[in-house]
Amino acid sequence: MTISPAANLPLPRWAYVPGETDEANADYETLAQVTLLVPSRFQGNVPARHPALRYAMSLNDRGYFWESQEILEAVWAAAPQGGRERILLRACILIATANLRLRMQKPHAAARLFREALGELKALGVRSAGGDGFADGFPVAAMAGLI
Repeated sequence: MTISPAANLPLPRWAYVPGETDEANADYETLAQVTLLVPSRFQGNVPARHPALRYAMSLNDRGYFWESQEILEAVWAAAPQGGRERILLRACILIATANLRLRMQKPHAAARLFREALGELKALGVRSAGGDGFADGFPVAAMAGLI
């Protein structure tokens, strides 16, 4: 899910892993700065260059899986209902969650989540493209191949 990070947004001070530390130890303060960038509703589509989206994707790439999932869920909630972006965002959330389960040494749960993500990517492939949103320029086939 490599996308260059959004400029001027601080990385969380640490990567939260459930079960290893208290949930109170998640860096909610840093994540709150980013979720403020997410509108209550995106109009038409989720722009591929939206800073919160780019930040979430770069968090996953850097090993901040729980944090990536949190931001992706905020973007997903604001994405247009029934749009291609919601499908792709769900796949990205599942991938971040699967990566977190691997870190937590839960390979069976991770495998299930990766299978679900692959299903979302396949569903996205049958939906028509043609816009300028996040889902329209995303390398779906390459991502599916990695899974």
